[in-house]
Order: sequence, then structure tokens, then C-alpha cells
Amino acid sequence: MSCISVEDLSIKFRIYHDRSPSLKDYVAGLFRASKPTSVTDFWAVNRVSFRIGAGERVGIVGHNGAGKSTLLKALCRIYEPTSGSLRVEGRIAPLLEIGAGFHPEFAGRENIYLNGAILGYTKQQLRAIEQEIIDFADLEEFIDTPVKYYSTGMYLRLAFSLATAVQPEILILDEMFAGGDANFVQKATTRMHKVIEGAKILVVVSHDLDLLERICTRVIWMDHGRLKEDGPAKEVLDLYRSSIATQAVAA
Repeated sequence: MSCISVEDLSIKFRIYHDRSPSLKDYVAGLFRASKPTSVTDFWAVNRVSFRIGAGERVGIVGHNGAGKSTLLKALCRIYEPTSGSLRVEGRIAPLLEIGAGFHPEFAGRENIYLNGAILGYTKQQLRAIEQEIIDFADLEEFIDTPVKYYSTGMYLRLAFSLATAVQPEILILDEMFAGGDANFVQKATTRMHKVIEGAKILVVVSHDLDLLERICTRVIWMDHGRLKEDGPAKEVLDLYRSSIATQAVAA
């Protein structure tokens, strides 16, 4: 049974305020007492708890810097918890940053196997879907070219094609189509609807509140790293819209 369980999850980043020293500063510093480095701890996610069960479609909203993308990356095991715990049961397709996990010196074909291994596919599974990935991404001509020469759109097409080649149990989506060309976005949107329908769990971050209201059954509102609201999509989105309107008037 697919599920996501998050208990008292916190993720801390350390921010260094001193500028990077020049070679002259570094050498001079060898002969004088070093001054303390100015450091601030930033809690991107702060004591968040929730559970998502099979069949749920969950949207996540919040202002920039609210902790939404950090939370998604924690679900995908890109970030480890500073404290608390999370448990994810089911195959995840993380559609986060374009080309995350790609090695720039490797060709597109090699990155299918590298990135596919990161996503949890076996080599046998990847061999079976390799050509379908290449065909959907429309990269036959460039598939044996190092991806450092790819355009943003080519990165997007390969990453999306790989992540959606096998129906995932859990789909994690973060504003995926930003930067894609119009033809691919149309083709990918059709495929995305099929993937969403087939996924047991959907977790999506988007600034498109109307989209979230259409496809989500539940919405989590993050604010300064904390969970502010969690409930039926329309109820939470109405509260969030009211908050945005109030802030706009106050400004």
C-alpha cells in the first residue's frame, strides 16, 4: 500500500554571512588571529507532520521560501531530515529540477541509465524502455551527445520522458513545465494527465491555484517552514487566496 508519513520533520540549512576570502586575505589571515565566522541557522522545514494515503491528490502552496520545494526534496530523499522522520512506501517519480542527477560529461543514453538507477529502475527495466524514452523526448539525433551540450528544452524532454516512462505509484511534481517548448508541453501535458490518473499518490507544488483546485483533493499550506493549514483543497485554497489579498491591500 502506497503511503507517505512525515513526523515532526525539520530541515536546517546553515547560512554563512562572511564573503569568500581572496588569496591576499587568506595569506594575511595565517599571521593573525582568525575572527569567528558569522553563521545563521535557517529552518527551511520546521516540525512538520502529516500523512498521505493511497488515492490522495495533495497540493502544496505557500509564498516563495515557505519550504515547499525543500519538503518535496525531502520526500524524494534528496535532503535528509535534520530531525524527525519520514517514511515513503511506493515507487516515486520525482519531477523536480530539470536534469537533476544528470552527469554533464555523459551522453543522453548513458544518463538514462544513471538517472534511471537513481529513480530505482533496474538495468533490465531501462533496456526495455530505453527506445521509448528516446522517441518520446525526440532526441534520437542527440542521444549519444554529452548532455552538457543540451539546451534547457532538451534536458527537460529527456528528464520528463525518463521519469514518466514507467507508471509511478507516487508522483512528485514541482512546476515541471517551466522552460519547455510549446510543442513538447502539449505532448507532455497529455501524458501527465495519464500519469496523474494512474498514480496512487500525487504531491504537487504550483502557483497555479486554479489548477490545484481542479486536480487536488487536499491542500497543505506552508508558511515560513511550518504547516499552517491542511485540509480539503477548496477550503484551504480559499483561505490562502484571502491571505494573499489581505497582504496585497496592506502593501
